[in-house]
Amino acid sequence: MKLVIVESPTKARTIQRFLDKSYILKSSYGHVRDLPKRSLGVDIENDFQPKYVIPPKARGIIKGLKESLKKADKVILATDEDREGEAIAWHLTQVLGLEESQAVNSKPYQRIVFHEITKKAIEEALKNPRNIDLNLVNSQQARRILDRLVGYKLSPFLWKKLIRGLSAGRVQSVAVRLIVEREKEREQFVPQEYWTIEALFEKEKIKFSALLNKKDNKTLPKLGIRTKKEAEDILRELKNQSYQVVKVETKEVKRNPLPPFTTSTLQQEAWQKFKFPAKKTMFLAQNLYEQGFITYHRTDSLNLSNFALFQAKKFIASQFGEEYWAGYFRKYKTKAKTAQEAHEAIRPTFVENTPEKLKSKLEKDQQKLYELIWKRFLATQMKEALLEETTVEIQAKNYIFSTRGQTIKFEGFLKIYPLQISENLLPPLKEGETLKLLQLVPKQHFTKPPARFTEATLIKTLEKYGIGRPSTYASILSTIQERNYVKKDRFKSFYPTELGILVNEILTTHFPEIVDINFTAKMEEDLDEIALGKKNWQAVIRSFYFPFAKKLEDKYREVKKQGILEEKTNKICPKCGSSLVLRLGKYGRFYACSSFPKCKYTESWQAQTKMINPKQNGSRSHPKTQRKNR
Repeated sequence: MKLVIVESPTKARTIQRFLDKSYILKSSYGHVRDLPKRSLGVDIENDFQPKYVIPPKARGIIKGLKESLKKADKVILATDEDREGEAIAWHLTQVLGLEESQAVNSKPYQRIVFHEITKKAIEEALKNPRNIDLNLVNSQQARRILDRLVGYKLSPFLWKKLIRGLSAGRVQSVAVRLIVEREKEREQFVPQEYWTIEALFEKEKIKFSALLNKKDNKTLPKLGIRTKKEAEDILRELKNQSYQVVKVETKEVKRNPLPPFTTSTLQQEAWQKFKFPAKKTMFLAQNLYEQGFITYHRTDSLNLSNFALFQAKKFIASQFGEEYWAGYFRKYKTKAKTAQEAHEAIRPTFVENTPEKLKSKLEKDQQKLYELIWKRFLATQMKEALLEETTVEIQAKNYIFSTRGQTIKFEGFLKIYPLQISENLLPPLKEGETLKLLQLVPKQHFTKPPARFTEATLIKTLEKYGIGRPSTYASILSTIQERNYVKKDRFKSFYPTELGILVNEILTTHFPEIVDINFTAKMEEDLDEIALGKKNWQAVIRSFYFPFAKKLEDKYREVKKQGILEEKTNKICPKCGSSLVLRLGKYGRFYACSSFPKCKYTESWQAQTKMINPKQNGSRSHPKTQRKNR
């Protein structure tokens, strides 16, 4: 009898379908050991050795696994192939007393990995077991310990100098900084007025427009026409002028399909298309993976297997016709230097499992995400779209207007994965002909501030700077919202709360390296080096911790408790008659009795007048009543 242990019951049920009755499938329900909740759990004096404990919720699970172990001749650890999965497998060997070879009072085990849950992949994995990769385990341990050291040591500093109950995080604090700095840019932004002039023409009953873009053969910059008067002066010059076509250029343009999904691009696209938060996207993808419908969903690889490429070719030819296949296997190269944790991009395990076929097996949102993944993969192997673009220049006096027409000659991959390509039909035009002007339209515009981050743009920015890794983006975005450091406006874009601004200010002032983008990115590189066996995990932590601990000790002495957390008001406490003050707490501002702790009266504060640039999109929401941690 062979005992196979995976992380989740869904994954266990899917794998069980491909194995005979000599295999027992059991789930660990995620991590079976972790650092303790109520103490640091890291022995700094003993070279940062972690002190792992079994959480209460895992005790019953471990007991059940030990019972199953008694009936088994061999244990097979089939947890996910990334660092977290490798760490779970290693922790299982520790709590279950497993050894790689037969030893006294222990059971032998094998480690298997696969990036899709299919019969072929499972059988192949069973034929090729390997040892646990301790480099991956050490990398995961190093990340966990670093995050614990920062959070456990820095959070009490925030309690003492700001508000009790606050938290600081190694990566999350950088994300908050990005959002705070973007908000500052928006608040400091001064809109600039500019004008455009559009000409409306008609030929053969087809109306079309062209935009003024050159004067005296020089391109007009965006802010080339700054005032209404300048626009009116140009209109006077153009009055009663003839409009002649001076250039007609037609060319074929090819549009190639986008690459297959990685974790971050899937999160970005799911936000753009469905407004799914990253956390929800990962939850749905996890479920699709565990049911065997998609390949492993935590990946920054763009690789596609030959099996998948042949599948796609056959399906495209049979469903759309040979002319829709690219004509060759389109392969993509991963730009990320650190892409090493997965073998393939995210794709359907079997392209024959069309979204329509799986409709009855999937919930509504699972269906949406699966269809997105399925279509994106198939599109990668389809012919490029062929467009015909016509550029036209029209001259009046010393001014030139330009317009562009576009038609789709062959839709190619757009047949299954439409992009924002709008057709713009122009009448047949020839150089030298004079056009009938219908109207000149001056339009006033104002430059816009940089947009707030959405889930998609924040993930893209974190990835660009090398902050966090694909598997961590969802938890980063969730954590900064749960801590009340950022919120979403009515357009679902992030803005910082008063608390987030305050915490960011104290961290950037006194611990700049903690929120420094380059410093955090370098730390991620170090973790990758540990995973590759090129760096020692304890050495990496040592180089960070001791300078950090020294600075923290100094800052406890230097930094005084912030005095901006309390404002006097004209309101009177209904309980004792003392005046009420406006305080800032963990959940925002609230009214409290100035006689606290003698009188503990509190009252919610409606932030009707406290908004971040009300002219811009969104405002600060109303904080909850603060009744604790004052």
